[in-house]
Amino acid sequence: MSGQVKAPAMPRPGTMIVVVGPSGAGKDSVIDFALKRLGRHETLHLVQRAITRSPDAGGEDHESVSPAEFDARLCADGFAVAWEAHGLKYGIPRSAVERIGAGQTLIANGSRAALAQFRRVFPRLVIVQITAATEVLAARLIARGRESEADIRRRLSRQAPEITEKDVTVIDNSGPLDIAGEHFAKLVADRALGMTFDSR
Repeated sequence: MSGQVKAPAMPRPGTMIVVVGPSGAGKDSVIDFALKRLGRHETLHLVQRAITRSPDAGGEDHESVSPAEFDARLCADGFAVAWEAHGLKYGIPRSAVERIGAGQTLIANGSRAALAQFRRVFPRLVIVQITAATEVLAARLIARGRESEADIRRRLSRQAPEITEKDVTVIDNSGPLDIAGEHFAKLVADRALGMTFDSR
């Protein structure tokens, strides 16, 4: 009696986790903390953004491109999602779509203004908003030294786009990093990796 031929196992659907929030909320710090806590996973990766910012400007590990290079890639459909903020241009590489299709879980530092784009491009999307008290944001931005205190105050006074979606997880990072970091790590483990997270 011949045995049945099993169909090849389908890869686990990939998930894009986009982290948004105001400058100074600590998005990169929370992401880095969670990645270290979760350890290495073959299917979990951080997206490197293309930014029209100098490579030695500090902050995240990004791909530094000139405005002309950015525009050329945008015209060539080289970005899955792209937006502008505070005089800079940001892009999520088109390769992220293929990686999600291959079953990977990707974490991207995004923008509240670009969420509609993320929703159109990535069917399995998890949105996380990192927040912090206004005085905490101001202190962190001043410590960065990228802008004058007056510019920072003006930036914080501007209204950011409100997130009206109900499926957004909000994490307050006004206090110790490990509190927000543990919360985010648990979310990634539960919502995307399908694993039990051993919280401290």
